[in-house]
Amino acid sequence: MSSSPSTPPPRRRSTWPWLLVLLLAAIAALAYGGYRWQGHQAQDLAQAGVVQTRLETLGQRLDSLRGDQGVQAKRLQQAIATNRILRDELLGLSERAALIEDSLARYSDPARLGAHALRLDEAEVLLSLGQQRLQIAGDVDGARRSYALAAGVLEAIEDPAYLNLRQTLGQERAALDALDGEPRARALARLDAWAATIDAPQPASPPAPTSLEPWWKRAFIGIVQVQDLETPHALDAPQRADAQAGLQLEITLARAAAERRDTTAYRAALGRADAWLTRLGTPVGAANGARAQLREIAALPLSPRLPTLGTTLIQLRQLRANHREPLP
Repeated sequence: MSSSPSTPPPRRRSTWPWLLVLLLAAIAALAYGGYRWQGHQAQDLAQAGVVQTRLETLGQRLDSLRGDQGVQAKRLQQAIATNRILRDELLGLSERAALIEDSLARYSDPARLGAHALRLDEAEVLLSLGQQRLQIAGDVDGARRSYALAAGVLEAIEDPAYLNLRQTLGQERAALDALDGEPRARALARLDAWAATIDAPQPASPPAPTSLEPWWKRAFIGIVQVQDLETPHALDAPQRADAQAGLQLEITLARAAAERRDTTAYRAALGRADAWLTRLGTPVGAANGARAQLREIAALPLSPRLPTLGTTLIQLRQLRANHREPLP
């Protein structure tokens, strides 16, 4: 039998180089992947920073826009308020122009000039009447009514030149209202009350005894009578009646002088009444009290003391002289 040459078995190749290659390739792939991942990560971080910066810039721009919007809104409100004020002023100017036109139309009306002059005449007459009633008749109520009517007439006059006149009239009316009564009536009432006390019957003085008088006084008592004129002395019935009549006459004359507001005659009559009162022989205490009351009555005023009386009338006449208006 033929023998064939024996063939050696094939050698088994080693696999570790390939594994090393694969390991190196894997390491390289991992390194490349890590490098690429880090690059992408850095790129993402850079993009995120850029986006954040852009967002911050946009926020600042939005804040600036909001501030500008607020400023524009304030300016718009100011413009609206200015327009409103200008509109109100324009309306006011229009109303003033209409009032001026109306005033010019009324002032140019001849009938209005005549009515104005008539009102001024009426006011002057009423003021003059009130002043005369107060000065001549002492009629305080009548003067108040006349001044009230004059005030109503002046209120109907729309001319601003007479505004001060109305104020002066108001002050004069206030002074009239402050008067508490008619001075002459108060003086007459005081005089009547005083005369009533004087008219009261006085106790008769007992007659002086004549038994103690010397014989020569008793002999010449019907012919010669010596009296001390400095001191009061007792009067007999006829003398007392004459003194009482003289006192009443002076009181009547004082009343008449008070009625016509003659202060000089009034005080002169009361002075003579004082002399008659001294001669009546009234007790010293009562006589002093009565004379003191009589002096107080004589010092009372007979006319109202009103320094501002007639001021409105004088001012009205001056205004009419300065602003003379032609009658139609």
